[in-house]
Amino acid sequence: MNNNYIQPDNWSIIEEGFNPKQVKSSESLMSLGNGAMGQRANFEEHYSGETFQGSYVAGVYYPDKTRVGWWKNGYPEYFAKVLNAPNWIGINVSISGEVLDLAKCIKVDDFRRELNMKEGWLSRSFSVTLQNYIEVKVETKRFLSLDIDEIGAIQYSVTPINNDAQIEFSPYLDNRITNEDSNWDDKFWDVLSVNHEQEQAFIVSKTMKTHFYVCTLMQTQVSLNGTVLKQNKTVNDSIDNIAFTYQNQVSKGDTITLTKFGGYVSDRNHDKNELISEAKKTLKKVSELGFDALLEKQKQAWAKIWDMADITIEGDVAAQQGIRFNIFHLNQTYLGTDARLNIGPKGFTGEKYGGSTYWDTEAYCIPFYMATKDQNVAKSLLEYRYNHLEKAIENAEKLGFSNGAALYPMVTMNGEECHNEWEITFEEIHRNGAIAFAIYNYHRYTNDYSYIPQKGLEVLIGIARFWYQRANFSADKQQYVILGVTGPNEYENNVNNNWYTNYIAKWCIDYALENISKIEIEFSSDYARIMNKVKLSKAEIQEWKAVADNMYFPFSEDKNVYLQQDGFLDKELISVSDLPKSDRPINQKWSWDRILRSPYIKQADTLQGFYFFEDHFSTEELERHFDFYEPFTVHESSLSPCVHSIQAAKLNRMDQAYEFYLRTSRLDLDDYNHEVEEGLHITSMAGTWMSIVEGFGGMRIIDGKLSFEPKIPEQWKGYSFKVNFRNQIIKVKASKGQTHFELEGQQDLEILVNGNSVIISPNNLVTI
Repeated sequence: MNNNYIQPDNWSIIEEGFNPKQVKSSESLMSLGNGAMGQRANFEEHYSGETFQGSYVAGVYYPDKTRVGWWKNGYPEYFAKVLNAPNWIGINVSISGEVLDLAKCIKVDDFRRELNMKEGWLSRSFSVTLQNYIEVKVETKRFLSLDIDEIGAIQYSVTPINNDAQIEFSPYLDNRITNEDSNWDDKFWDVLSVNHEQEQAFIVSKTMKTHFYVCTLMQTQVSLNGTVLKQNKTVNDSIDNIAFTYQNQVSKGDTITLTKFGGYVSDRNHDKNELISEAKKTLKKVSELGFDALLEKQKQAWAKIWDMADITIEGDVAAQQGIRFNIFHLNQTYLGTDARLNIGPKGFTGEKYGGSTYWDTEAYCIPFYMATKDQNVAKSLLEYRYNHLEKAIENAEKLGFSNGAALYPMVTMNGEECHNEWEITFEEIHRNGAIAFAIYNYHRYTNDYSYIPQKGLEVLIGIARFWYQRANFSADKQQYVILGVTGPNEYENNVNNNWYTNYIAKWCIDYALENISKIEIEFSSDYARIMNKVKLSKAEIQEWKAVADNMYFPFSEDKNVYLQQDGFLDKELISVSDLPKSDRPINQKWSWDRILRSPYIKQADTLQGFYFFEDHFSTEELERHFDFYEPFTVHESSLSPCVHSIQAAKLNRMDQAYEFYLRTSRLDLDDYNHEVEEGLHITSMAGTWMSIVEGFGGMRIIDGKLSFEPKIPEQWKGYSFKVNFRNQIIKVKASKGQTHFELEGQQDLEILVNGNSVIISPNNLVTI
């Protein structure tokens, strides 16, 4: 483990002892979110040490102009970024004239920070000796409300220990913020007004270019030993910030507390001219509740989430903490309540990847949301892509494709491609396949076909047209090839015939053809509407079929495996185990040139295809390919270990499966890739869930039935999880030698367990 300061605990992420070198890492690990907004776990009080301040509003972004050394035709003009939003959590604190700053105190004792995942709050406590030798104890608690998602709440308490002291609280709102990842140091926000009224303050600002209007708000209250104080305050405001200052003489042993409600209302949900009045309504609602009642609602909301989404693990605290950490952050990032939103790879925990949508959503996240929430949440994620189909067609047109061919973006906020690395943006075209696969996966799991005739078929046709045009006939091979691509393994750029890309291209065309035939027969009015809209002829369909039926797949007769790409065996095939540890991670130690010439695989590539299309291959084929490729895989993508864990479990290699599970579940907690201070790997966290449910639980859909092949790592006494399958809840509890199945539903359900049919009845425990 690289990062061993987080204490083992089943339900909390706990840091004990103050270490300035850990501040940025903890800010990521203990980030808060509620689906509508999020923030890194920055200190409320002033901190002059190294910190990465970040607060973000879902869906509010800025088109930061692309920065490249030279321009190529087809380059996106901007890279979209979720913006660092005005800071509402700040509370400057001074003790008898001395600013409280943990970087400058004489001594910091008993520092403890806890992210309580069960109840959804962050707390901090410590005692300090300041430069004026006054000692105080500080206790804070804060959360972002799931119940009223425009509001967060902070309780900040100070107790003098060795002397009476004058305590000054200065809660503030601050629009003087910048993004860590700005390309040109542009000004992102324009402040329109700064207002205050009694104990409330508001800054209304709008984003440049995109013109999102946001009101940042706060309301404050001071109490002494639990009794609210009525007192005067000083107001300091300027064109872009506002602070209230409260001064109180506090006796030794007494506790003074500032309660602060803050957050954002935006024109995504309200009239832009009514933001302050909407903010007042929201503050009135939370004021009437108060901090404690709002916190109680928070606990209840999280209890409801955990009731469905929790995975329990007996006998392994590190594994238990890891999976709950992943499930917690997935739910903080996306709850499915706003169909306009999607899931960024860093969520609300940092700015890398711009907070945009990647193919991770379709490949990794949809299974988690399908099984742990209502299926409509997953359907919303599919509809997100349908709503962006016209933009996907535009993206393809910019690259020279025609006739309604659709290339979905690698990175997007609004459907338009906004990623500016050529080898990823224009070569990592396999993302089109993941979007089609998600449609298939949704239908396979839910048995809800309605999306495909209503919307999905148009997406499949656009994608099939793209693959047809992107392939070309090789006279030498007498087959269709796909040249100049990057597969999921980004450590091979601009290669020919990446196996995964070719395989999913063929599958997409075949799947589109299958659904065209089905809809023609079973949904004739939808068929007529769609064919009239897309102008698809029988002749064009035959052209697609010719490409799919004669697609080339690189294969080595000698190794008896499909090759990642045409030139893979030309590489010097030295396994990862023979790499010096000092060379790892290679993405931080080696030049890009050296990486591209190496055999090393950033993430599952050929094996990603075997994961998606497991039923197309025998277990022997999987084993052969796993044994060939895994030794070359450095797992420097967060999306890699989960796939390997699932496949190792399928192959009964439980030690390997467990090792990969621990790596995926604790990727950020143990900072395997030395980058956690930049933010967390949110989308791969769904892969961690899959590594238990699909890996150890062996869950699959076979012939329309839910199937399980439960296995258990020897490090565990047992584990349990729930899945929502076609509106019936199945609870699976595995222990050594037996598995219990329980059904919460209205009617009997036939499932498969180790290949055998089993009938489970509502509220009737079945033990296998």
